[in-house]
Amino acid sequence: MRIAVFGPHPDDQELGMGGTIARLAAAGHQVTLVDMTTGEPTPFGSPEIRSQEAAAAAKILGVTRLQLPLTNREVVNDLASRAIVAGAIRMLKPHVLFAPHPEDAHPDHIAACAVIEAARFAAKFTKCDLPGDPWHAPHLFHFYSIHLRSVPQPSIIADTTGFAQMKRRAVLAYASQFVANEKNRKVPEWLDAAGIYFGSRIGTESGEPFFSRECVAFDFAAMKIE
Repeated sequence: MRIAVFGPHPDDQELGMGGTIARLAAAGHQVTLVDMTTGEPTPFGSPEIRSQEAAAAAKILGVTRLQLPLTNREVVNDLASRAIVAGAIRMLKPHVLFAPHPEDAHPDHIAACAVIEAARFAAKFTKCDLPGDPWHAPHLFHFYSIHLRSVPQPSIIADTTGFAQMKRRAVLAYASQFVANEKNRKVPEWLDAAGIYFGSRIGTESGEPFFSRECVAFDFAAMKIE
């Protein structure tokens, strides 16, 4: 299975669903993290530093990355942005797309979600100027990497037992964001606590929440009862 995880900035994917990314990669799926912007400028980072950190995080998770040319702090849902993202979708041909949650305090996150949803639709167009062949990703899920002080109300909680520490290591690979920046040093602890909480909701050691605007198929006959 081919999976594309889009994030407005490098580290959003790891923060929101690093455990799930690691588990999917370990299961043999082809996972690509798509960074829509470089995430810079930030107080302690630079494009070069952030690129090195993103590469290190991808190596920890066992995945590849793709950098898109959108601009940090200026992400907008326009034709040009949708064409860039749709081109990436047509190139990667993912069976599953992941995007940031539509509700957020960060304008880039809100706009990125809208761009990805529109680009998913546009990627299937024929007789257009988009590169590559038409492609429609059958599934789209949203991960929570939000700046709102709210508790997610997920459609799905994914079991990440055994992968929480790998997620923590991937997040800490972004030293410019979570080590040098004293304000953010508690973030890994918050992620640990959230993982335990969401895992407890489904009876596992750790978990990550996801949201879907669309109905999701479920086989009751295949349920595991413990």
